[in-house]
Amino acid sequence: YYMYNSEVEFGIMVSWRGIYFILTLFWGSFFGSIFMLGPFLPLMFINPSWYRWINNRLVATWLTLPVALLETMFGVKVIITGDAFVPGERSVIIMNHRTRMDWMFLWNCLMRYSYLRLEKICLKASLKSVPGFGWAMQAAAYIFIQRKWKDDKSHFEDMIDYFCNIHEPLQLLIFPEGTDLTENSTARSNEFAEKNGLQKYEYVLHPRTTGFTFVVDRLREGKNLDAVHDITVAYPHNIPQTERHLLLGDFPKEIHFHVHRYPVASLPASKEDLQLWCHKRWEEKEARLRSFYRGEKNFAFTGQTVIPPCKSELRVLVVKWLSILYWTLFSPAMCLLIYFYSLARWYFIIIIVILVLQERLFGGLELIELACYRFLHKQPHLNAKKNE
Repeated sequence: YYMYNSEVEFGIMVSWRGIYFILTLFWGSFFGSIFMLGPFLPLMFINPSWYRWINNRLVATWLTLPVALLETMFGVKVIITGDAFVPGERSVIIMNHRTRMDWMFLWNCLMRYSYLRLEKICLKASLKSVPGFGWAMQAAAYIFIQRKWKDDKSHFEDMIDYFCNIHEPLQLLIFPEGTDLTENSTARSNEFAEKNGLQKYEYVLHPRTTGFTFVVDRLREGKNLDAVHDITVAYPHNIPQTERHLLLGDFPKEIHFHVHRYPVASLPASKEDLQLWCHKRWEEKEARLRSFYRGEKNFAFTGQTVIPPCKSELRVLVVKWLSILYWTLFSPAMCLLIYFYSLARWYFIIIIVILVLQERLFGGLELIELACYRFLHKQPHLNAKKNE
């Protein structure tokens, strides 16, 4: 009876931790989109470059929150080995997609070794409709994709050219595997391997290289790329596969990132060679992860030590606690503002209506931003070019 009762209490405790985590992130993104990002929406129509500069920094303040909660409240330990980042450099980040949460856990790495304001993510288009999270990702100009290259190619082209034209440095996270590692996705990957006479993988999926090669080539042409960061992520203890695991309080005890930095000058010039290069990196990932999970569950066998961070742990600690303090007070403060002031209530309602309608009518804030830039700089989209 005692053991059963302890398990029930533990289950409730874990569940409340997860609910607290998800709700804190949601309300932060919801009220942040309305009261922090909303006031700057008119700037998009005046100067998209300034709008992008401000939004990148505002969104980055929220990105510190999951990092702070994971490490401070839930004791998640992050270990990064391999090559060092060069702070502020422009790169494409390619990473294996072990869980649906990998993109969020990477913020723990980037907060110490780079700048969160630089990161952009390629992610599925359905996420842009999520209130709060989706609005913030649109405002951050993340690249939403349909996972069909004929539909995605022109959008990739538009977004990357825009970043190059406004000289906006970015670190673009791409998951070449296209989806996270599950039994179903592994089966599909193995089926693909059989058809094409390739090695079957256990710890990664065979990458799709079309998008990766296109992005690298486009950024190279726009002189907006310094390196490719090939990151291998691994979870030595428990693996929270989906958002549901986090909701139930199943946070990873440790997250290991192994970084390989490839300067742009070292990358193959041709598309075909770049595709082969990407496949080679995935072969290495499979071997690396096999050694990780079948060995001591760390990357010590690579012979590369932990990377010294570009920011001191004291600075990171201060940022984490300031983030928790700010976002814990921010959402209740906005609720009180709405409750006591009719002007705030009207603003709240109007911005929500605008954020919902703009996505349905025009496809998202990032597309409106692109259209504003083209109009202001007299760069109409060339349909002939799109249809090439």
